[in-house]
Amino acid sequence: MAVVSHPPSQDNSVTSAHIPSAVSNIDTVASKLGDIRIQANELPDTEPLPNVNGNVPNGTDAPPSQKTGELKPDPKSRLETVASYPVSNLKLEDRLIDDFRPLRVAVIGAGLSGILSGILLPEKVPNVQLTIFEKSKEVGGTWLENIYPGVRCDIPSHVYQTTFSPNFEWSQQFAEGAEILAYWQNLTKKYDAARFLRLGTYVETAQWDDARSIWALTLQDVDSKHTSVEDFDFVITAIGRFNEWKLPDYPGIKDYKGHLRHSSNWDPTFDPAGKTVAVIGNGASGIQLVPELQKTVKHIDHYARNKTWIAAGWGGQERQFGPEYISEEQIKSFEDPATYLEFRKGAEDRYWRGANAMKAGTKENANYRERFTDIMKRRLEKRPGLAEKMIPDFSPHCRRLTPGPGYLEALTEDNLEYIQTPISKFTATGIETVDGTHREVDAIFCATGHNINFAPPFSIRARGVDLKTAWKHDGEIGFPKTYLGMASAGFPNLLFIGTVHTNGIAGTFVHSIESQITHYAKILRKVSSEGIKTITPSEWAVDDFISYADAYFPTTVMTGNCSSWANGGRPGSRIHGAWPGSASHLAFVRRNPRWEDYEYEYTSGSGNRFAYFGNGRTIREADPGFNITSYLKPNPADIDLRDIHESWHSWP
Repeated sequence: MAVVSHPPSQDNSVTSAHIPSAVSNIDTVASKLGDIRIQANELPDTEPLPNVNGNVPNGTDAPPSQKTGELKPDPKSRLETVASYPVSNLKLEDRLIDDFRPLRVAVIGAGLSGILSGILLPEKVPNVQLTIFEKSKEVGGTWLENIYPGVRCDIPSHVYQTTFSPNFEWSQQFAEGAEILAYWQNLTKKYDAARFLRLGTYVETAQWDDARSIWALTLQDVDSKHTSVEDFDFVITAIGRFNEWKLPDYPGIKDYKGHLRHSSNWDPTFDPAGKTVAVIGNGASGIQLVPELQKTVKHIDHYARNKTWIAAGWGGQERQFGPEYISEEQIKSFEDPATYLEFRKGAEDRYWRGANAMKAGTKENANYRERFTDIMKRRLEKRPGLAEKMIPDFSPHCRRLTPGPGYLEALTEDNLEYIQTPISKFTATGIETVDGTHREVDAIFCATGHNINFAPPFSIRARGVDLKTAWKHDGEIGFPKTYLGMASAGFPNLLFIGTVHTNGIAGTFVHSIESQITHYAKILRKVSSEGIKTITPSEWAVDDFISYADAYFPTTVMTGNCSSWANGGRPGSRIHGAWPGSASHLAFVRRNPRWEDYEYEYTSGSGNRFAYFGNGRTIREADPGFNITSYLKPNPADIDLRDIHESWHSWP
C-alpha cells in the first residue's frame, strides 16, 4: 500500500480529492515488484515543512495554501518512482508478532521448584509445552523423601508457603514434614499441575544438539527400566540442593550387619525402641533426629565431628522442644483477610531484615555470638563441660543456623554419649574410633547430608563439557560456574532453579523460587515471541558475576573456617549456596533480565533480529472479542501511575 504525505490543512483533514491521480498506478507497480513499501516525495525546497500544529518553524511564512486553509498539490512536487525505493534483502514472514512460537520445555524434578513451575509457567508463557519429569511416584521432593522421626521445617509454616495460595489452617508454628508435603501435593491438584507430570521417570542424560538446537533427554522408566529419548527446546533443572543423599565412605561400612540407613532413606517399619543406636552427623537432620530417638532408645551414640551453633533461626525466636500448636482461636481469626495479612506480613518481615548479621565485624553478628553462647551454656548446664566442646570458634551464620528444639537437652541425658573422636572404621557389629574404642550398636543412622558440590546427579553435556564432572572440585571448571546462579556459558537454553546462588541472605525460600520462575518466564516469552532459537549467557557476563561474588563473600562471615553446604563442605572454598547479597538485593536483580548479557541465535535463516516483526500486525487487533483497550480502567483516579503499561499481557 502506498502512503503519500502532504502538508496538512489547518483542520488536519485530507480527502481523497486532494490525492494526485498518480497514486492510482502505484498498486499495480508494487504488485510487480513484490512487497515493497512506498514513501512519499519530500516537499519542494520552496515550501518548508510545517509542524504538527500547521505552523512553519523558525518564523518562515506559511505557503499560501496554508494561510487560506486550502490544501493544494504543488505542481512541482512529484512522487518518487517505485523502482527507486531501496530493496530489502529480508523477505517478510507471514506471521503476527504476538503469535508465540510453541516451546517444548522440560522441567527436571517435582519438588517445590517443579510444582511451582507447573503452576506458574503455563500462566506466564503462552503456548508453552511443559513436561515435568520426576523419578519418584509422587511429587514433594525433599518432603516426600525425608520421613525420619522429628522431620519438620525450621521456618514458620506461614512463611514456608506460596504468596498466592496460603494455608490459613497450619496446625503448628513449625509444621511437620507430612503436613508440608500435603500442602504442596494439594497445590498440585488445585492448579492442575499434575497434567504436566511424568512420574516414575529418571533423566539419565541431557545432551545438547547444536545442529538442531535442541536438548535430547535420555529417559528411563524406573519400573520397566525402558529408555527413550525425547527432544526439548529448553531444559530447566529443578532438582534442588538436597536431592542426592550419600552414605559416608568409612572403611568397612559394607561389613556392618545391623540396621544401616541414611536419614533420607528412612525405613518406617524399623522400631528403634529399646535398642542401642548410633547417629552420625549434627547437621539439620541429625539435630532433628537425635531428640526423637533419645526418648525411646536404650542408648544412643551421637558422633558429631564439627562444632555448630544451636540457637534461634532467622526469625529470632527461641524454639521450645515439641510441637508448638496454633490455637483454634487464632486459626479462626485468620478467616478475616485483614487479620491474616497483618499476621503474615509480620511473620515474613523478620526474614527479610537479618542480612546485616551475616556481615563480618558487625555489631549484629557479635550480638548473635553473645546471645547464642548464653543460650547453649544455659541449655547444656546439666552436663558440665559439654558447652565448651560444642560452641564453635567460627561466627554464627558461617553455617546455616539450626534452632534444634530439644537437641541440646537430649545431649545432657544419661542414655546419650556425645562423641567427637573421629570414626576410624565400621565393623560387623558397630563403629570403631581412631583412639581404638569400639562401640557395638543395633542400628546406625547416617545423618551425613547430601551431595553438596552442586554438580547435577546426571550428565548435562554441551559443546564438549559435562557439568556433572566439570563442576566437581577436581573437574575442569572446579566449581559451579554460573551466570547469576541461573545459567552457564556454553550451555544454550539451560536454566537452573533452586540450586546455585538461589537464595539471598535472609528472605524466604518460596518467594525466591517464585521470583526465579517469573524471571525465567520473561526469558521464555522473549525467545518464543522474538524469533530466537538459542539464548546463552556470555563468558564475559559469567566472569563478571563470579568476580562480584568473589569480592562480596569475604565481607561476610560465610568464608570463615566452617564446613557448610554453602561452601560445598570445603572450608575456604567459594560460596555457591547463597546469593552474594541480601534477599531484597536478589529480588531487585531479578526484576528484569539483563538482555545485554546474553548471546543469541535466530530462527530466521536471514539472521535478522527483527524478522519476528512478521507482517506488521497482531492477533489481538483482528480479534473483535479481545479487550484491546484494557489500559482504560473503570476508576482512573485509582490508577497507580507506576503500573501504567507495565503488564506484559495487556498491551497496547
